[in-house]
Amino acid sequence: MKFSEAWLREWVNPALDSRQLAEQLTMAGLEVDAIEPVAAPFEQVVVAEVLSFEPHPDADKLRVCQVTVGAGEPLQIVCGAPNVRAGMKAPLAQVGGRIGEMKLKQAKLRGVASHGMLCSARELGLSDEHQGLMALPADAPVGMDLREYLGLDDCSIEVDLTPNRGDCLGIEGLAREVGALTRSDLTPPQIVDVPPSVADSLVVDVKEPQACPRYLGRVIRGIDPSAATPLWLQEKLRRSGLRSLGPVVDVTNYVLLELGQPMHAFDLARVTGGIEVRYPHAGEQLVLLDERCVEPDGETLLICDQAGPLALAGVMGGRDSAIGADTRDLFLEVACFAPAAIAGKARAYGLTTDAAHRFERGVDPALQGRAMARATQLLLEIVGGEAGPVSEAFSEAHLPARAEILLRRDRIGRVLGFVPDDPTIVDLLARLGVDVEAAEQGWRARPPSYRYDLGIEADLIEEVGRVFGYDNLPSANNRGALLMRPVPETRTPLQRLRCLLVDRGYQEAITYSFVDAAQQAVVEPGLSAVALRNPISSELAVMRTSHWVGLIGAARHNLSRQQGRVRLFEQGLKYIQQPNEIKQDNYLSGLVCGSRFPEQWGEETAAADFYDLKADVEALLDCMGVRAAFPAEQHPALHPGQSARIVCNGVARGWLGRIHPGVAQKLDIPVLTYLFELDLQVLDQSRVPSFQNLSRFPSIRRDLAIVVSAETPAGDLCDAITARAGDALTGLTVFDVYQGKGIEMGRKSIAFGLILQDSSRTLTDEDVDRVMAAVTRQLEDQFGATLRE
Repeated sequence: MKFSEAWLREWVNPALDSRQLAEQLTMAGLEVDAIEPVAAPFEQVVVAEVLSFEPHPDADKLRVCQVTVGAGEPLQIVCGAPNVRAGMKAPLAQVGGRIGEMKLKQAKLRGVASHGMLCSARELGLSDEHQGLMALPADAPVGMDLREYLGLDDCSIEVDLTPNRGDCLGIEGLAREVGALTRSDLTPPQIVDVPPSVADSLVVDVKEPQACPRYLGRVIRGIDPSAATPLWLQEKLRRSGLRSLGPVVDVTNYVLLELGQPMHAFDLARVTGGIEVRYPHAGEQLVLLDERCVEPDGETLLICDQAGPLALAGVMGGRDSAIGADTRDLFLEVACFAPAAIAGKARAYGLTTDAAHRFERGVDPALQGRAMARATQLLLEIVGGEAGPVSEAFSEAHLPARAEILLRRDRIGRVLGFVPDDPTIVDLLARLGVDVEAAEQGWRARPPSYRYDLGIEADLIEEVGRVFGYDNLPSANNRGALLMRPVPETRTPLQRLRCLLVDRGYQEAITYSFVDAAQQAVVEPGLSAVALRNPISSELAVMRTSHWVGLIGAARHNLSRQQGRVRLFEQGLKYIQQPNEIKQDNYLSGLVCGSRFPEQWGEETAAADFYDLKADVEALLDCMGVRAAFPAEQHPALHPGQSARIVCNGVARGWLGRIHPGVAQKLDIPVLTYLFELDLQVLDQSRVPSFQNLSRFPSIRRDLAIVVSAETPAGDLCDAITARAGDALTGLTVFDVYQGKGIEMGRKSIAFGLILQDSSRTLTDEDVDRVMAAVTRQLEDQFGATLRE
């Protein structure tokens, strides 16, 4: 919200300078982003009148003007502006004056003396207009200092409002806030109801009262299409960041900035029959003011006449009913739209409008009558005409009502750490427009209609602290009962896993929980993603069902910036649509792409592979003391020959594998990219370490080489050996896998090293032979294994 400080001070004028006022607003939660002068620095620039002009004798585009500043002889000024004319009033920078860093001196232009410079608006820093001289009104006093005449010793203040403070999107709301903060009285302009002087009106039919609980309309006939917007109104708009678009539109914009109420004016001659507020019929189209043709969806509220749509309600008007240079009769609209009915509609059509910005945050439902009176009053003063009666349609049942809130003293103390005395609390709430009534525990409070953000007790406590002044709250040491919550021994701290991955060369990524729906469908084609009703952009339209979409995007971003080795991990929630809820699961996911090791002299460069990723996952599981198996299974995003489930204690807990070539092509990522995800429920399944005496007796190692089907997983063989060998087995390792000459096609040789040891005695050869024979029989029976010769 950008506004003129001088305009604000017409409503409330605290004894603060600009910097102090900005600090007060910022400390109260209305952060001031910028304070800028409304004009460039200049001196000795006055209102001048052009008496006459004649062509320059030696330059076709220059004119020699005779100009008066009221006192003394006329001045000769050489000017190249195409719009200069006799009788025109314009700014004149006199000799000895200054514009910015430039000091005006008497000069000769192509041999003709010039005693000053007639100025454009851009040269004075008032606007970007530079096609000619800045034309001043005919009643501008000749010789008066321009800064004084235009009130240019003013600042434009820009406030960054949070979405809950829609009540401050107007001078009136800001003045209320400043008045409450500084205990200053408000001096609002007098708004008088204009009685109708003609009987003309349009019937208003609101077919969707839940979306538009109040709609006011008024016919104004016989306006002067040649009327111009007064300079004072143009200046207030300019200093608030809006340009003048003609008197009718300027008045509606003025009311928008002054009261915070969006308005719209239709050319009455282009309106057929009455007004309807409804949702669109199938196939209806509307050409907007920006010349774009849109086909509104079924949830977009429209303002229509009997012939079809006139405007997107609360967003933008239509071209065909817009005010034009020949408009003589108009229909003025003021409405209250429900925030939910307007939220996201502007963005859905690629628009950003001041009206939608305000309606999305909530407009005072009691403001429409005052706004209509203010606009009518200004229009009749500026463009003339005759006003008809106000047509109003409203639904009391659908108007937003402010519920009564119980504000308790002890709750104020718990939240703020301090309770102001009762008269102070009542006074500051009253200054905010809150109706307060004493109650046993504190007060019953009813917020004003324009404060949509006050709905619960905590909101009122925030207002107490904010208006009282956070700097004025006494300092106190926090005190409270500390509760030590038990930490299960079987839970592994998540920070340990993060640090482990960092130690293994990964970097943590934090990506959006919102992802592109098309990319999500490529990675998780079988899952229905949760769609956002009001997405930030079309690329962030659904909730993620996997971290992989975000990690792939981050990897692609890094790879395109010459980062050849990428290792990323992310911990966070996945969102899975369920019939009655959105399931939120906490996962740890990772991505590996590029070389196995950073470039160095001691190792040859080699690309990371499936087993590098598997080693990282196993290290995570070992850190938690969780045993896992990795059976080969297929995932739509992973290569069918290089993908596996992560199974912990018999329960599937994740996936790992190489990206599917088709997915890699669609997502523009290298095919040698590897991914994993791990359900963090395993954090609570860690094995608790226990002490075991070291055996004083020697261990014995026996190697066993068998031939089995090439499809037999080594993990299944290890499980069978461990189960059959019993307590005597203290160590087991796979030290060789071979396929080739001497081994049948479709089979493989795999060699195990078994470490056998007893804690109470030395094992004999017979003991060891007995264990090895039992293990061999088990492998023969279960897997059809044969001993390798």
